[in-house]
Parts: sequence; C-alpha cells; structure tokens
Amino acid sequence: MPRVTIKEIARRAGVSKGAVSYALNGQPGVSDATRARVLKVAEELEWVPNRAARMLSAARSETFGLVLARTAKTLSEEPFYMGFIGGVESVLSTKGYALTIQVVPDLETEMAAYRKWSAERRVDAVIVVDLRVKDPRIPLLKKLELPALVVGDPSLAGGLTAVWTDSRTAMTEAVEHVAELGHRRVARVAGPPEHGHVWMRDQAFNAAAERLGLTGSILHTDFSGDEGASATRELMTADDRPTAVIYDNDLMAVAGLGTIQELGLTVPGDVMIIAWDDSTLCRITHPTLSAMSHDIVAYGGRVAGHLFDLLDGAEPAAHLNSTPKLQIRGSSGPPRA
Repeated sequence: MPRVTIKEIARRAGVSKGAVSYALNGQPGVSDATRARVLKVAEELEWVPNRAARMLSAARSETFGLVLARTAKTLSEEPFYMGFIGGVESVLSTKGYALTIQVVPDLETEMAAYRKWSAERRVDAVIVVDLRVKDPRIPLLKKLELPALVVGDPSLAGGLTAVWTDSRTAMTEAVEHVAELGHRRVARVAGPPEHGHVWMRDQAFNAAAERLGLTGSILHTDFSGDEGASATRELMTADDRPTAVIYDNDLMAVAGLGTIQELGLTVPGDVMIIAWDDSTLCRITHPTLSAMSHDIVAYGGRVAGHLFDLLDGAEPAAHLNSTPKLQIRGSSGPPRA
C-alpha cells in the first residue's frame, strides 16, 4: 500500500499541512483540540513517519521510554520494577539521559503510546516488558521503526534485541528442590498466563513435576498481593492441599505467607514456600523466604547499556543476563511425616 502522506492526514482532519506538521512534531502553533484531531486521524490511517526525514529534521531527544501495563496499585507494591527501574536510571544518569515512564491499563493503550511517541519523536528508543506469545507490539514497533529493546526470552522477541533471564532452568531447579525435600504435592501461584515468561515457567513447572512424579497445580493471578493471598487461601483450604507452593514474585509470596499463618498453618511445617526475584521482602519475614534470586538492579543496568548500543547501530542480538539461583532460607523444609 502507498505511504500515508501529511497531505492525506490534512484532508481527513480538515486542517492545513502546516498544522499537521506542527501537531505531529509536537510543536506549538496549533490548539490542543486540533493536535488531538490530527493525531487521531494519523493513528486511524496507521501513519508512519519517514525515517530519513526524521533523522534530518530532529536531534536525539536524549530520552528512553517505558510503558507499563499494570494497575498503579500493583506497580506501587511490586519490588521487581522498583529495582529494575533503579538499575536503568543508574546508567542513564551517567550519560545525561532521562527515562519517561507511562502506566497504562492494557496492551491496546500501550500500543497507542508507542504510536504517539513515534509521531512526536518523544523518545530515542523504548524498553518493552512483559512479552506475550505472538506479541502484537513487535510488528508495530518494527513498522514504526522505533528502536526497541525487549526484556524477555529471545524466542518471543521477533528478532529485536533482547535481554533475558533463563526462567525455564530456574523453575526446574525450584521444583527439584521441592522434590528433594520429599514433597509430592506442589502448587504454583503464577502471573497472567498471556505473559511469555509466565507461560515458559508454566511449561517448565509441568514438565519437571511430571518427570519427578509430583502432583502439580497452577493458579494464575495478576501478580498483586491481593490475588496472591486469594490464590493461597484457595489452595490451603482444599481437601488435597499442596505441601509446597512456588510464587511468581515476592509480593505474592509474602501475601501468601500471611494467609497461611492466618489459617493457623505453619511454614515450613505445614507448607513450604519459594518466592521469586529475592527482594528485601524475602529477608524480613518470619520465617525468611527461600527464593529464586537474581540481581534485579544489575538487570536494569544491563538493559540500559544495550539501549545505547542500539543507538550506536548495534545489530539486534540476544543477551542472557542471568539464571536465577535458589537461595534456601527458613521457609524450606520437608513435609510433616
């Protein structure tokens, strides 16, 4: 199909080509209403800026972008992104770059943000998190020619630069630890199943449980403490409750611990717990929580470093950051005899 032109956007929006240029480039000279109308038409027509013209007409913004499809409440409670963003900022600050963060309710709104940022040249590149299987953001970013680094397994990255942790190997280690202690019924309190890393952990969990002869079950949540507690209550009040639970993040593990204790059960006597990410939360509970541990701040720093590589023209590549390792603490123990 022919490239959508500024002339066509102007005709559809009922304004001049000059007004379209001001609106698309984020420049003064048009009203907010006109700017919104022009941007809406550009999005409907799937307008993509001419990359050569952009390079000639604009210097770098010295800003990277990160859109998080999370509720504000979940984001404020989740330790992972606090550490990850801190790691990104620790590198950006040394180079005079800023990080623009936008919190949105869903994937569709996230994709709209990328279109807007690209049209207005708000950012030099974006960090993409929470990869999906067949993620629709990948082809969009390629079409927009917006430089992007994805945080997730390269098999889901669609050829874009990826920085990732090996969740499959880590999950297998967690299940093997449970089996070595003598547990036969193990549950997993997981994040949303459409997230690629959750899907991969699900696969690894099921494969390891089958290989080791364990009875395994999975409950999916939104990563929040509230849903982590609710899932734990469902598991612990079942007739065939598990004697070991693996959580997808620290927040849900701590919430689960509280729920278990409210029910009059003990950790690890009645049920053992393994958390994920190993933030400070895991070391201030009683008992302290075993966890699949990796350096989240360093993870964010490495992502930031590869963003600058992208701007310098590096070819897309996959970079393994780490494989989370089990840190055994007070929440690990054998089942009651």
